[in-house]
Amino acid sequence: MPRILVVDDSSIARNKIGRILAANEAAGYEVDFAENGKIGLEKVAAQLPDLVVTDLFMPEMDGLQLVGALHENYPLLPTILVTSKGSEEIAVKALQQGAASYVPKRLLDQELQNRVEIVLSLSVRQVDRRRLLQRMKQSESLFVLENDPKFIPTLIGYLQESVTQMGLFEESELLRIGIALDEALVNALYHGNLEVSSDLRTEGDFGRFYEEARNRRGRSPFRERSVHVRVSLSAERAVFDIRDEGPGFDVSSLPDPTSTANLDAVSGRGVMLMRTFMDEVQYNSSGNQVILTKRSSYSGKKTD
Repeated sequence: MPRILVVDDSSIARNKIGRILAANEAAGYEVDFAENGKIGLEKVAAQLPDLVVTDLFMPEMDGLQLVGALHENYPLLPTILVTSKGSEEIAVKALQQGAASYVPKRLLDQELQNRVEIVLSLSVRQVDRRRLLQRMKQSESLFVLENDPKFIPTLIGYLQESVTQMGLFEESELLRIGIALDEALVNALYHGNLEVSSDLRTEGDFGRFYEEARNRRGRSPFRERSVHVRVSLSAERAVFDIRDEGPGFDVSSLPDPTSTANLDAVSGRGVMLMRTFMDEVQYNSSGNQVILTKRSSYSGKKTD
């Protein structure tokens, strides 16, 4: 039985919304009420509802503040706004801050039931999907990318979303994982497949570096090469295996990333970031493959 919390300082408005929701007998909604956002937030903390329907203008804590607080503390709890004429700008802000939808006050009788059904349906699917993916024990994927740098942020975003859905890491780790992957993928593309020397960047001329990379992308043998990204996700760890088709390099020549003398070196920065943000960084003997391993923040812990 879905639980809906109605937040409105007007008893007339609360009763009207309650009657509209009760009219859908098949849904069997359990409806609770709060006179303002502050009381509403307290009720949410005491017993989490499935949906919040809130007015915008209220004392103590208004609808905009309530939406912001709910989105921050209960990101999967959907909120529907009840808007009145003249509140359009505030409603837009509330939607930007996390509200799921809105219904104009003058159209409550015609639209509220339908809007509630849609939002609840989508919300349940989202929660169930996350709960399901948190129970995924193993995921394997392989990407073969041509030498187009536009793929790099897209792939990193996808991988960040994947580890989030499986519940592997705290949110604070996602940016660090993304930075480490960016360094590894950029190295594979520019230095591995295209063989563009980092000397062009150390001379301070980044334009020459990227111009040379663009030229090589259209020439053989560089244009025939690909970056292979094999990803293995489990409840214990995430493993990112990145291999290019270039000639490789002498791994023993890598600068010591722990040395303060190399902190400002362009060629050593990526290695330092990868080793700092990942638990393990391993190169193959030919230097054209790097395996990044990150152990789960929640390994051995219950996910929900």
